[in-house]
Amino acid sequence: MTRVYITIDTEYSSGLYTGPGPADRADNYARSIACITPEGPAGIPHKLSLLAQYGQKAVFFVDPMPALIWGVAAIEDIVGPIVAAGQDVQLHCHTEWLELAGSANPLASKRTGRNIADFPFEEQCEILDFARRTLIAAGAPPPVAFRAGNYGADDATLRALAQIGLAYDASHCPALTDGDCRIGLGPDVLDPVLHEGIVEVPAGTIGTISGGQRHAQITALTLAEMLAAIRHARDCRRESFTLVSHSFELINRRRLAVNRIVRRRFTGLVRALSTMRGVETANFADTPPPLAAEAGQQQPLPASAMRTGMRLAEQLVSNTLYGAL
Repeated sequence: MTRVYITIDTEYSSGLYTGPGPADRADNYARSIACITPEGPAGIPHKLSLLAQYGQKAVFFVDPMPALIWGVAAIEDIVGPIVAAGQDVQLHCHTEWLELAGSANPLASKRTGRNIADFPFEEQCEILDFARRTLIAAGAPPPVAFRAGNYGADDATLRALAQIGLAYDASHCPALTDGDCRIGLGPDVLDPVLHEGIVEVPAGTIGTISGGQRHAQITALTLAEMLAAIRHARDCRRESFTLVSHSFELINRRRLAVNRIVRRRFTGLVRALSTMRGVETANFADTPPPLAAEAGQQQPLPASAMRTGMRLAEQLVSNTLYGAL
């Protein structure tokens, strides 16, 4: 069986932050976590319901850093429903919140930075230990896996994760070669590999017509591309394939309007996985990704002019009708 990991970065938005008051926190929760729209919630409550309906598993990487401003209760509101639904909570971290926290910044240096990789090893250990303790205080089981905000980790991050007792990282995105990730792995590393004492679990990719790769994110691929990539992984006997989503991706957060195209992708994905032969959804707590038997030997789903053309057309319609997140 090929294990498919539906990973959902679950986070308040630092970009929508306007103040430390409860009204601001409630508005941010409505836009970034629950995603309340006139058609009902399209965020975490909707995804949890959909997963339960089709009996599927997902991994929710929850960012506890906003607790610096709003307290642990802000994170409890996220963790509680996920744990109650029997889904997996793992650790996420957006260090942008350190600057917003001001004097509440737990670092003695009061250093700030956009990414965890912007900090020296010792301070990365402090930040990650704070984030881990806060996530547990909010009701999550002790995490075993991590993904950096913006994928912005480096090799020191992996050593820091090992230092605080985590075993898996999911920050390497082979398709985003010009992104914020500074982990010392190349775009050819597509399957879980041991690196700096941690099992690194790359985000899935597909091939592009230009010869590069495109990341397997709900907003970046059509449903047909995602399903083709999963079938390709299964047929190549790859043991795992990781998809990326966010708590807010099914809506336009500023307009609080459902993006029906992206919502249809997510619904179709969960439904299709429930019946696809040779595939099962999995999580890090119960069935973590195994190390690849032949690391570096796999190739992504080859590019298809037809699938690419359909994606470009669909993305044009989506951006025209619903705008950016």
